[in-house]
Amino acid sequence: MSKLRPKAYVYQIKNQQHTFPYHFNSGGKLLSTLTKLLYLSTILRNFTFFCYFTTFWKSILKRAAAKHLIERYYHQLTEGCGNESCSNSWCASSVGFNRMDNNAAAVKALELYKVNAKLCDPHPSKKGTASTYLESSAHSNSACGNRKLNHKDVHSVRDNFKDVNYLTEEKVYEILDICGEKEDYSPLIRVIGRVFSSAEGLVQSFRRSKPHTKEELKSLQGKDEDKDEDEKEAAACSATAMEEDSPASSSSSRLGEGSSGENDVQKLAPDEVSVDIEAVRRVYERLLSNEKIEAAFLNALVYLSPNVECDLTYHNVYSRDPNYLNLFVIVMENSNLHSPEYLEIALPQFCKAMSKLPLAAQAKLASLWSHYSAGQIRRMVETFQQLITYKVISNEFNSRNLVNDDDAVVAATKCLKIVYYANVLGGDLDVEHNEDEDEEPIPESSELTLQELLGEERRNKKGPRVDPVETELGIRTNDCRRPLIVFEEFVNEPLNEVLEMDKDYTFFKVETENKFSFMTCPFILNPVTKNLGLYYDNRIRMYSERRITVLYSLVQGQQLNPYLRLKVRRDHIIDDALVRLEMIAMENPADLKKQLYVEFEGEQGVDEGGVSKEFFQLVVEEIFNPDIGMFTYDERTKLFWFNSSSLENEGQYTLIGIVLGLAIYNNCILDVHFPMVVYRKLMGKKGTFRDLADANPVLYQSLKELLEYEGSVEEDMMITFQISQTDLFGNPLMYDLRENGDKIPVTNENRKEFVAQYAEYMLNKSVEKQFKAFRRGFHMVTNESPLKYLFRPEEIELLICGSRNLDFLALEETTEYDGGYNRDSRIIKEFWETLHSFGEEQKRFFLQFTTGTDRAPVGGLGKLKMIIAKNGPDTDRLPTSHTCFNVLLLPEYSSKEKLRERLLKAITYAKGFGML
Repeated sequence: MSKLRPKAYVYQIKNQQHTFPYHFNSGGKLLSTLTKLLYLSTILRNFTFFCYFTTFWKSILKRAAAKHLIERYYHQLTEGCGNESCSNSWCASSVGFNRMDNNAAAVKALELYKVNAKLCDPHPSKKGTASTYLESSAHSNSACGNRKLNHKDVHSVRDNFKDVNYLTEEKVYEILDICGEKEDYSPLIRVIGRVFSSAEGLVQSFRRSKPHTKEELKSLQGKDEDKDEDEKEAAACSATAMEEDSPASSSSSRLGEGSSGENDVQKLAPDEVSVDIEAVRRVYERLLSNEKIEAAFLNALVYLSPNVECDLTYHNVYSRDPNYLNLFVIVMENSNLHSPEYLEIALPQFCKAMSKLPLAAQAKLASLWSHYSAGQIRRMVETFQQLITYKVISNEFNSRNLVNDDDAVVAATKCLKIVYYANVLGGDLDVEHNEDEDEEPIPESSELTLQELLGEERRNKKGPRVDPVETELGIRTNDCRRPLIVFEEFVNEPLNEVLEMDKDYTFFKVETENKFSFMTCPFILNPVTKNLGLYYDNRIRMYSERRITVLYSLVQGQQLNPYLRLKVRRDHIIDDALVRLEMIAMENPADLKKQLYVEFEGEQGVDEGGVSKEFFQLVVEEIFNPDIGMFTYDERTKLFWFNSSSLENEGQYTLIGIVLGLAIYNNCILDVHFPMVVYRKLMGKKGTFRDLADANPVLYQSLKELLEYEGSVEEDMMITFQISQTDLFGNPLMYDLRENGDKIPVTNENRKEFVAQYAEYMLNKSVEKQFKAFRRGFHMVTNESPLKYLFRPEEIELLICGSRNLDFLALEETTEYDGGYNRDSRIIKEFWETLHSFGEEQKRFFLQFTTGTDRAPVGGLGKLKMIIAKNGPDTDRLPTSHTCFNVLLLPEYSSKEKLRERLLKAITYAKGFGML
């Protein structure tokens, strides 16, 4: 059969008897069966062509209607509807509309058609001014003309909006208005359910309008009117075909070929996405007040999350389409995510999906969220914290049922990490001012060869681990001076209470994919829990060094000491200790990682921890004595600082650093008073002007006033880039901050430079040799420890110095009793009444007597496990203690007065160790 033109073919079908006439014989009967079959096959073939050309003809009609609609958008953008009070933002008659040229209007008309934007009805003042404008009204009810013309007409054609596969802010408001008129929100609920349960639809929704380049405008418009018209028709018909013929795949098709495909993402900044976040927030604000609509978001999220998790886990969807990140941005803007309805199913599933995001996507999400306000960051933190807390308190976690195995808690923690780094990025960052690494590497232990022979490798040989998100973002937590919200809000106390730290530390060291360790997210752990993890790490390293020593003794046939033994004289403690430590540091630094064992010459105390505590206390008292001259003491701040003109050599400062590291390594608290800048410098940051606030507040205030001075600095203050200091003997020393600084006046223009260089000299350059030696000694002990990974500078201070808050009521609550005493015993009640009546200094004496240190441990006195044991009946003997185990041996004195007198004498004159 030859090809027929559509009109002729339709005519022949209608007049079928003329083209294929029936054939009858003289009897009026049909011819043979063969003739019947031939006739039927011909009819079927013609019907197939009829269906094809009917569809073809229908598409022609749609193209014509689409052309009229695009033209109508074009005239609306260039001429307007004529209504001076028009509120349509895409109408030239509306107030505040930015006029555009014809090329831009043509491109925008195409975009408005694709997103089904609002069309204005022609105002009576515009009737008859544009023929195409009027003509398009006749086609408004066609297949391609389902635009906002008349709500009743729209309802009759698209009652359920089945052709809406993605949403814009305008489309949501349009459907909402229609539903509001009929007081039936079921169509909107169905649209939300369809779009928000589809990854493709959600990724395509709420896109930001992107300005087009000149090249894009030329390619879209063409060089002549005919070509331009053809392109408009083709684009219109393509959009229509996708909407009607393939609703399931339309979003993904537009995603790859439309206005916001992968090429557009490449043009975005690292902290930008193609979704219009403000529009999403406005839509949520309008819709979440309706309970039925809110339920649609909840149900859609339950359906969406498993599919997203599958896409990210197996299909590598983000690498193919970075716009996939829009999905998480849109969902996280839902302010009701932390409500109880979401906590059971929806939010856990979504967190599991979000935790599968690749590293690059996590970093981009953190960069985007870093621009959010503190309130918005806090809302997201509360969302994930609510889920973690809910799961922890609703389950019974123990050593057999680990919280590490709860997928929801683990996933929420991984999601919280993204918000944590957004909080860091959005805060006050100082990515510069980093300390240079030590030029001389810390010598390796001579035991390395034996470990290699045993088939082992030294742990963390490459140094402490670094979080991969930090590496991707190019920042460190220590770079943040002040986060958007305080770091403490990221700590989850219920999680810390149920966490089995010994198991978690094992997972941290093994680093398997099947077991998650919360130590990889230290922001969620409190200092007490992190300190416990550090304790396990130190103890295991001590046991490892001990095991290696035993193996050496077997191989070499000689007895070696498995401990770091220090035998010192009480009256020569500095000379004996520092000389011994210096020899160890030079011969074999690995011995510093052995368990410390201190013995005072002439005393019978056995070191189970208590002797070491007193040793450190005495060493610190001697080292920080201002008469020695290694450190200066500020009476106003009660803080020590390195003496830039000290006569001691660098080796002495190295040994001080070793002592500080050994105290941490052996879980001892020191009475050390450094400004915070010292701990920041230990963590790799240089001191800056802001660090002078606590290191030297008087100088800080003076420099601050200099920066804020409103007059002429040069004429009124007459200062130069030369500063003066005093040496150890009080003699003035001059220093030029710049070459020939005495000839360079400080002016309003260069005063910031003067302040920065002044602070640089005071905190860094003037003590560079002393501090580098000090840090080198500290790292000799802690270089393989996760200390730097787990703790922030302020937590390092807490770790070394303990808590300054002495809450003896908390100590009373946690104290245990033995030997016949209990909480209700007479002597125990009198003991606590007596202790609470002591002054601050007497209380510190009591702590020193009982525990070996006058500072509270990390977490306060409530974390100190003290035991009071009965030590016989009434007697004249003094109370005694086992400082290694925090045990107070208290006789049952006959009266409260005798108890007070005996206790005060014991704690006031307690020094040394002996066998009673």
